[in-house]
Amino acid sequence: MLIGEVARRSGVSSRMLRHYDTLGLVRPTGRTYGGYREYSDEDIRRIFHVESLRSLGLSLRQIGRALEDPAFEPSDLVGDLIRRTEERLAREQELLDRLRAVDASAPFGWEGVLRIVELLRGLNSPHAARRQQTVLAPAEDVPVPTELLAGAVLAEADPNVAGALRWALARAGGDGVASLAAGTRSEDVEVRRRAVLAIAGMPGDDAAAVLTEVLEDLDTAVRGRAALALGSRGETVAVPALVRMVAEGTTDVEAAEVLGTLARDAGCADRIMSALTAELAAPTADPATRIRLTQALVEMPPEPALGVLRTLAGDDDRTVALLASALAGVLEPRAHPFRG
Repeated sequence: MLIGEVARRSGVSSRMLRHYDTLGLVRPTGRTYGGYREYSDEDIRRIFHVESLRSLGLSLRQIGRALEDPAFEPSDLVGDLIRRTEERLAREQELLDRLRAVDASAPFGWEGVLRIVELLRGLNSPHAARRQQTVLAPAEDVPVPTELLAGAVLAEADPNVAGALRWALARAGGDGVASLAAGTRSEDVEVRRRAVLAIAGMPGDDAAAVLTEVLEDLDTAVRGRAALALGSRGETVAVPALVRMVAEGTTDVEAAEVLGTLARDAGCADRIMSALTAELAAPTADPATRIRLTQALVEMPPEPALGVLRTLAGDDDRTVALLASALAGVLEPRAHPFRG
């Protein structure tokens, strides 16, 4: 098969086929009487081998080595290609994020673009002090895109800078919750913790909806922060998680205080009391757990809590009994302020 026909059928240009011949990658095994290159079926198969390896990013020199050396081991080369490709993709993703940030800020003229680029440099600085200064004193007349701030919040490990970023995100307006929501589904637990902490400080039904989804997170810190935030908003959906926090000893004091606030509603108070007493009666509740649950009763409305505490005053566990008796003495004046 002559070179023109090979080029037409293979999709490799005649010029490239001649280049392959010059390099020794694919040399046609035959020549016509007129001296034209003539490719055999085996030559054409080799062309397709070369093209396949090129599609993986191998150089022509690497391809030649791979095809000629029977002892060639491709695993190291492929591994190196993977690493270089990942690095290139990371650089391109960084560039894409930067371009999107510039576009989202809708700058006026090149001066506006340059100010946004400078802002991005500040936020990406390796120095925490520079990042914090950039957040607290942004470039004049340059609104910081919500998506950019949200991404910085999810990536920021320094607590001081993270606090400044959350403050800036809350002031920026826009759909900050939506930008942070993806972080609550990250495989990285630290990213999920940062996301829920930021969302907890944002108002609105959208924030409450995302926090509700987080209540089933596998990480105790993530679901605990969501439960505390929801409970502080008066969302009763957080009650089971808050009671579990008291039982498990995960920021149990804060959880009990939030339960006490929710219990100001009579209907919710009954639900909370039922949950607390069920945990107290659970056969798996150890003494430390029952002590925490007993302490939480002091945050409840006095009348229903007194009944449970008086029962616990006769508990078989002496520590629980003494604690319940003492707390009952504290609640008695609240339940009957005019007695005696």
